[in-house]
Formats: sequence, C-alpha cells, structure tokens
Amino acid sequence: MKPSLLRARPHLWYQLYWVVYLIWFFWLDLTVTDPNYIIHSPLDDFIPFNEWFIFPYGSWFFLLAGVTALLWWFDTASYDKLCLMMFSGMTFCLILYMVLPNGLDIRPTVEEVGRSNLAMTLMQLIWKADASVNVCPSIHCQSSACMAIAFSGSTLAKDRPWLKVLAFGWAALICASTVFTKQHSIIDVFCGLAVAFIWVPVLYLCPRKR
Repeated sequence: MKPSLLRARPHLWYQLYWVVYLIWFFWLDLTVTDPNYIIHSPLDDFIPFNEWFIFPYGSWFFLLAGVTALLWWFDTASYDKLCLMMFSGMTFCLILYMVLPNGLDIRPTVEEVGRSNLAMTLMQLIWKADASVNVCPSIHCQSSACMAIAFSGSTLAKDRPWLKVLAFGWAALICASTVFTKQHSIIDVFCGLAVAFIWVPVLYLCPRKR
C-alpha cells in the first residue's frame, strides 16, 4: 500500500505556527497603541507615497502560499529550511515588538493624498486593519526574503536561473512596496532583511556532513 499523503510529507503540521503567530500579532496590534519608539529615517521623506504599490504589497500572500506549497510538495528539505528561517524570524520580531514597542508616523491622510481610486480604497482598508505599530523589523520583508532564499536554494530552481531571478525580483518588489505604501520605514526593511539573511551562512554556506 502506498503511504498516505501526510505520512509521506509529515511536515505539514509546521503550518500550525500560523495560528500562534496570528493570535500573537493581532494581540500586539491591539495592545500596543502608544509605541515607545517611532521609526524614521531621513530617506523616508524622499520616498513618495504611491497607492498602486498596494498590489505588489498584497501579492505577498500569493508568494507565501505558492512557495510554501511548492516546497512542501516537491522539496521537503527546502520546505523545512523555509519554515525554520521564516518562523524563527517571525518569533524574534514579535518578541522584539514586545520588548521595544515601535511604530510609524509617516502615513499620509486621504486628504493629503488627494486621490480617489481603487488602489486608495484598498490602502484605506489596509490602514484600518493594520495599525502603524510593530513595524521594525518588517515581517513582510523578512518573510519575503526567506521565501526567495528557500526557493532559490531548492531543487525547483536548480539549473533554472530565471526562476531565481523571478523569486528575488518578486521579493524585492514586495519590499519596495512596503515603503511606497508607507507601511514601513526603510529602516524596517533593512532590519527585516537582516533577520532573514542571517540564516544563509548557517543553512546554505556551511559544509554538509557526510
């Protein structure tokens, strides 16, 4: 008899972490209303607000679902590395939000933008659902980088350099969208990327034991 799907790929239960993450994240979102640290860089003032970047920003959900599902199905080892990188980094970020409550003060008002279109409508929905707190490091950027790293190091991208370019290009676009939509400061972006790339020497550059 052929083994069942879950027995053949038993690591699907790792995804239960999302239950913990979402409860933890939204609890912080509701309780941290007056952050102690406001994140800001002079470079943020030179980055214009562009509501149309809400679409690459929202594409994060498709990247997350797609990469996770593909690696779970085709490359369990890379799936395990993705879960280790991404979930440990998310946990670190949430702990940091608790220890150093931080937020932003760079979001424009609808009146300041002075435009009415589909993208602005979506932006307002995002702003209502996601308060400008708990921003540094950016989990959006950290997880996007983890997905690009894990996918590029998988068997799916082996001998397919264009797929690696696509993965990192998509992740870079998502990171850029976080600052153009004023969801994050450029500081949040670099801190989020640092949390992700710190795993590269450990998981991909260290020699494997035979």
